[in-house]
Amino acid sequence: MNDHSQRPVKELERQAHVIHAGERAIETERPLATLLGSCVAVCLSDLALRIGGINHFMLPSISHGSNGLVDTLLAGDYAMESLVNALLARGARKSRLHAKAFGGGSIVNVSGDRAQNIGQQNVEFTRGWLQREGIPLLASDFLGPWSRKVLFLPGSGEVWCRRAPTSMTTAADLAREEANYAAKLAAKQNSAAKRIELF
Repeated sequence: MNDHSQRPVKELERQAHVIHAGERAIETERPLATLLGSCVAVCLSDLALRIGGINHFMLPSISHGSNGLVDTLLAGDYAMESLVNALLARGARKSRLHAKAFGGGSIVNVSGDRAQNIGQQNVEFTRGWLQREGIPLLASDFLGPWSRKVLFLPGSGEVWCRRAPTSMTTAADLAREEANYAAKLAAKQNSAAKRIELF
């Protein structure tokens, strides 16, 4: 997505703060990176302040099931509100924000089926949310049979997006990473619940 030589990009990748499903990060100088399958990542920048942030979400909206914390942190509606609010808290202005967004790939799962529906729903949610909030989407790379590695320079708003064909191995790795993260959140939630004292 950018015309820079591979060497500087490789150096930036080594320096990057890598985020996973359910996470977000805000920086001014340090590069931010993530790996996507059917998930979507949105990069938001305020170039006047030279600050930006990225999120990584698995589903369009919050599910009100038994795993409330996990569902919330992995959902697009929460991820977008959380990222915008964190940027505003650092001095960014909503009127200056612009977006670049990636993901929603049609990933082969371990049974050989493609998770097309989730990726499509994530893309539709992202476009609709940004439009409703009046945040221009300046660039995107959505859908298709690829996983994607995204590298974002928050101070300049530049983004590199590298596509990779999705193999069974890639899909299994992405699914394992997302499941591990959800399990960690569930463990944190259970641990917090045990610390509550009744009287």
